[in-house]
Amino acid sequence: MGLALIQKTITYWLSEHPSIVNFRWSPTQSWGSTWSFVITAISVYIAAATTLHLLLILIIGRRRSVPLGPIPAVHSLAMALISAVIFVGILLSAAAEIRDTRWLWRRTKTTTPFQWLLCFPLGTRPSGRVFFWSYIFYHSRFLHLFRTFFTILRRRNLSFFRLFNHSILILMSFLWLEFSQSFQVIAILLTTFLYSVVYGYRFWTAIGLPSACFPFVVNCQVVLLGCNLVCHFGVFLFHFLKGGCNGIGAWGFNSVLNGAILLFFLKYYVKKYLIKRTPGPARDDNASSTHLSSVNFKDKDA
Repeated sequence: MGLALIQKTITYWLSEHPSIVNFRWSPTQSWGSTWSFVITAISVYIAAATTLHLLLILIIGRRRSVPLGPIPAVHSLAMALISAVIFVGILLSAAAEIRDTRWLWRRTKTTTPFQWLLCFPLGTRPSGRVFFWSYIFYHSRFLHLFRTFFTILRRRNLSFFRLFNHSILILMSFLWLEFSQSFQVIAILLTTFLYSVVYGYRFWTAIGLPSACFPFVVNCQVVLLGCNLVCHFGVFLFHFLKGGCNGIGAWGFNSVLNGAILLFFLKYYVKKYLIKRTPGPARDDNASSTHLSSVNFKDKDA
């Protein structure tokens, strides 16, 4: 009885609450839903990170680290919990949307829940449960930006790829909502699951507990990139075989950017783990996400 009540309560607050069911992405109802906002936010992020990096080099040099105390550990714990909530929320919401809209599929060529997860029917609008959690995921992307500043303060390290990666991932999350892009439900499920595991592991090591004897975070990233690649092929096939997927233009742009991230990652992975492998305990490079993630694979504190 108690377990059923807890399950019912969680389901209500994460998928049946009126604010979730009646969500609508629009410039007048959703904070941060305009092109001017996302472009300004990305520009401010790049300018702030670059300015801080240069000021610290001029004032205290490259080698002196700024102590952050427990702040990175608290951030990792918070991100792990937020990611877990988004994962459960969009999972329950996707199940509820499939249950409530299955009868409409007769008007389209959508035949299975898996097809719906990969390929929204043409004419899908950014409203309802899954888009609410996509909206929350979009805003959670801004919380990942703090890791850039942690890295600057600790290691005085700032690379073009880190700035590019974080900025592009915010833009892609915005495009998911703006164009009701197909594939986003699967992408958010995979990414938030990875985030909850990776940030949980970061918190684990940050409080002094033992780390894995292999590059745990990077291997998680490999799995995520592989899953994303397979799912992108699925969207491509559904689009041409089942009459079209909604937001396919944004999906194409998304695919190109994911391809760029994949090439950066493979170049780094081959160089570090296959060509220049050295004996001793493996150092875990804290990759963050793909498409889905924010990572600089060259730094521990990406």
